[in-house]
Amino acid sequence: MAYHSSFANSKFRLGNMALLPIRTRYSGPAPTETSTENEDIIDEAIKFFRANIFFRNYDIKHDADRTLIYLTLYITECLRRLQKCQSRIQAQKELSSLAISTFPIPGDADFPLNGMFVKPAPDEVDKMKQYLEQLRKECSDRMVDRVMDSETDKPSKWWLCFVRRRFMDKSLLNIGSL
Repeated sequence: MAYHSSFANSKFRLGNMALLPIRTRYSGPAPTETSTENEDIIDEAIKFFRANIFFRNYDIKHDADRTLIYLTLYITECLRRLQKCQSRIQAQKELSSLAISTFPIPGDADFPLNGMFVKPAPDEVDKMKQYLEQLRKECSDRMVDRVMDSETDKPSKWWLCFVRRRFMDKSLLNIGSL
């Protein structure tokens, strides 16, 4: 069984994706998680990544699972970028540029997950873009901290071994310029 998000009780939604609180220094529509002890959706996505990446099918139980799916696929793209990096500084630059690059949102023709996500209402489109960008920026920062080995200043082979895996046989390759 694949791991599912523990944030099933989300009060806020964008389309059919949960708008969850995160610990972040980036501005955006996500509610701010003030407690540093509690795990947020980004921590959860990173924690479950290595187990969930092996699944071709994923049963969506609630809206927070869609956020988890998006982050899992984004982490895969982060790892693809990180495998080319030779230092932490280069990794930070690579993932920062990936996070802010242009990307499609649910409902756009080139969004690869349109079968699982609904298009946000017209008044939610900007908020959806801001939320996804906020998630991408924070996830990128945490991936650099998690994947880059502090001793060698190179990406960890224990993370890079997942680069060729495709969660649900999907890819966010259309996101940004790769």
